[in-house]
Amino acid sequence: MTIETIDPQHPLCFDHITLTDRPLIVCDIDEVVLEFVTPFQTFLKAGGRELLPRSFRLHGNIVPLGSTEPVPDAMVPTLLEDFFQTQDAWQTPARQAAETLADLSGEADIVFLTAMPPRHTEVRRRLLDRHGLSAYPLLATEAPKGPVVRQLHDARDVPVVFIDDILRNLESVRAHAPDCLLIRLMANAEFLAMAPAPSEGIESAADWADAARIIRRHLQHGSHL
Repeated sequence: MTIETIDPQHPLCFDHITLTDRPLIVCDIDEVVLEFVTPFQTFLKAGGRELLPRSFRLHGNIVPLGSTEPVPDAMVPTLLEDFFQTQDAWQTPARQAAETLADLSGEADIVFLTAMPPRHTEVRRRLLDRHGLSAYPLLATEAPKGPVVRQLHDARDVPVVFIDDILRNLESVRAHAPDCLLIRLMANAEFLAMAPAPSEGIESAADWADAARIIRRHLQHGSHL
């Protein structure tokens, strides 16, 4: 089935996505499929800055090397923009991500949904392809993820799973696809320890092997929208 966008507020092109009658796994990219925090720290140090693990946020925690005073908030989007423009020079897959997704792809359709400006889609696609992740279609948007997952899944009578590291994204999907299995997964243990605890109904996966166990349990029970 070819999906078409139905939300005029956040138009997305779904033409490249063809879903079957199998379950659907929608998966975030940064800190889930690809490392983000660790390569972003390396990127910052190359420019004379660092990310201090003081709280679960970027604003207020990026400082010049040798200082504890944060850079201006207005600089953070610029640094992220520069990072995403060159992400293929920094980012690598999270541990077990590629192997686990390859196994799960025998049981479910997989779509990548990344919270990133769409203008960086081409660079990210090349990066994913280089690391053996070419089989999974990619959507990049800065819009809330809940409506996107709802549009993707539509009215299909099969289980749907959503994996992300950020609670607001998981909660957005819960609001728009309430029977979706929600899994919080984050590669960087240091920043994960500072993250807010998931609310009720959101599963926490320790790693990709744990996520796969949770997903297969859900699929075996046949939960679906």
